[in-house]
Amino acid sequence: MRRIVVSAWMTLDGVFDADTMSQWFNPYNSGQRGEYIKATVSGSGALLVGRTTYEMLAAYWPYQKNDDNGPASSINSMPKYVVSSTLKEANWNNSTIIKDNFIEEIKRLKQQPDGDILIPGSASLVHALMNTNLIDEYQFLIQPIFMGSGKRFFNEGMHMTKLELVKTKTLALGVLLLCYQPVKN
Repeated sequence: MRRIVVSAWMTLDGVFDADTMSQWFNPYNSGQRGEYIKATVSGSGALLVGRTTYEMLAAYWPYQKNDDNGPASSINSMPKYVVSSTLKEANWNNSTIIKDNFIEEIKRLKQQPDGDILIPGSASLVHALMNTNLIDEYQFLIQPIFMGSGKRFFNEGMHMTKLELVKTKTLALGVLLLCYQPVKN
């Protein structure tokens, strides 16, 4: 059975806003962080995203023809599943739109033998999946900065989820990797 792994990049105060990445993400770029991101994507069998993340990724990655700036070959060739009730078409290579019964469809995808399903960002989708017991691991890449404002990964009304810390790693420039798995009752 496949695992579903959430990968979220954020600030210490939980901001993960793509519009402000030049302020909180780019200054902490390092070869070590880049290699971690590349290995995470390359080690996955599929992407699962919401519409907003899909549109952001699809506007960039299909035009990357080599792996100089990241995992272009992996991300462009792997299956991509986008959960959306409004997206009309998904033209990025190997993309499938999941419109109806997305929880049941994701359960079906987990049963396939093709490697981890990676959810990069996609906070709304993650929040919708948190109380379904479908998420197997959360991998947070924390940049050492407080933004004070911006779109946050964690928000009011989220389901309480108890987590167990399974891995930590300090990367260059003070970036932290924190990996958690949900505590099974």
